[in-house]
Amino acid sequence: MIEIKVPELAESISEGTIANWLKNEGEFVQKGESIVELETDKVNIEINSEYSGVLKKFLYQPGDTVQVGQVIANMEENETVTNGKSEQVEGPQKTEIEKQIEAVSNTDVSSQEKQKETIANPADSVKDKNKPNPVASPAARKKARELGIDLSEVPYQDLLGRVRVDGVEAYKQSLESKQNQANQEKKPQQVATAGEKEEMIERVKMSRRRQTIAKRLVEAQQTAAMLTTFNEVDMTAIMALRSRRKDSFYKNNGVKLGFMSFFTKAVIGALKAFPLLNAEIQGNELLLKKFYDIGIAVSTDDGLVVPVVRHADRLGFAGIEKEIGVLSEKARTNSLALSDLQGGTFTITNGGTFGSLYSTPILNAPQVGILGMHKIQKRPVVIDETDTVEVRPMMYLALSYDHRIVDGKEAVQFLVMVKKLLEDPEDLLLES
Repeated sequence: MIEIKVPELAESISEGTIANWLKNEGEFVQKGESIVELETDKVNIEINSEYSGVLKKFLYQPGDTVQVGQVIANMEENETVTNGKSEQVEGPQKTEIEKQIEAVSNTDVSSQEKQKETIANPADSVKDKNKPNPVASPAARKKARELGIDLSEVPYQDLLGRVRVDGVEAYKQSLESKQNQANQEKKPQQVATAGEKEEMIERVKMSRRRQTIAKRLVEAQQTAAMLTTFNEVDMTAIMALRSRRKDSFYKNNGVKLGFMSFFTKAVIGALKAFPLLNAEIQGNELLLKKFYDIGIAVSTDDGLVVPVVRHADRLGFAGIEKEIGVLSEKARTNSLALSDLQGGTFTITNGGTFGSLYSTPILNAPQVGILGMHKIQKRPVVIDETDTVEVRPMMYLALSYDHRIVDGKEAVQFLVMVKKLLEDPEDLLLES
């Protein structure tokens, strides 16, 4: 009997939550196949089998918390399944590809026509209640668990027969619509009883990632002496530069010239001038970091994640834009690795993408600084050189910092330097 254990995940992760078993008890598993999806504080990980055999028993169920090294299932090696019964395997096993070729060669014309009909009408295929484990993306499985949906009942699939997140959400909406219609047909009452009010409350368990986000945000506010200072930046020069260079930049680099590369370069220039904003507190010591791994906050359906652009000071504008694009796509598709999220020295967050005009970002511990970007909005501004009033595209900036090691003077000067570098792109290129 082989014991399936939780593997080593990362230095900072010692436990996880079983999100979903991808195989069933009594099912044969090939070596290398995924058998369970594990939800950690940062990413979801699929654990692959190191052996071929039959899964005998699950020791834990979805929602249970398990530790690294803990046995979560038992498997019988060199065993296969025939007519629902386990049998010992004698001799080498056929590969999955060989099995598929053999199945196709033994299929008659009528069964082939039936397969064609299934492919042409993928929605009909999910009506087969005998399918114990429909094919679905990890994100779809997670969404189904959160909404309490049975994946085998979801009739919304893509052309390949896979259940996706939008299919789960559409099915949930259809159920709610039917429920609302049924409720409307009931005789209305003037006052709802306590029991009826309880039925109107939906209890949804927080995901492990959301619990971790909540815990760390509270810890950051309780352990750091956090303050926020504000300034505003005139985006005229950057917007004009982007307008002039956007076509040639895309042609030469294959990526669009966005605002984030300008802000990343400006932050790096200011961090070099004020190194305490790039430090970390460990006990009674300061860790002054001479490298610049900049975290870029990305909002996903599962919560905020902060993937890290490594050695951003060594990258040009195109390199930064490409790296941010890759990390953002990984975040949206729930494919970030733990290494993508660890070790940042400073964070940039952009609430302006959602219309935020003003906010106070919370530190991403153990970092001691975070810059908040906001919505670009045209406002009348007094031009110092001419004492005239002009309408300019302006953005509020917010710098939250740990007052334990960063004084107000340094924080204000840091933000002023970021402002100056952004308002004069030539200085930005020189300083970065």
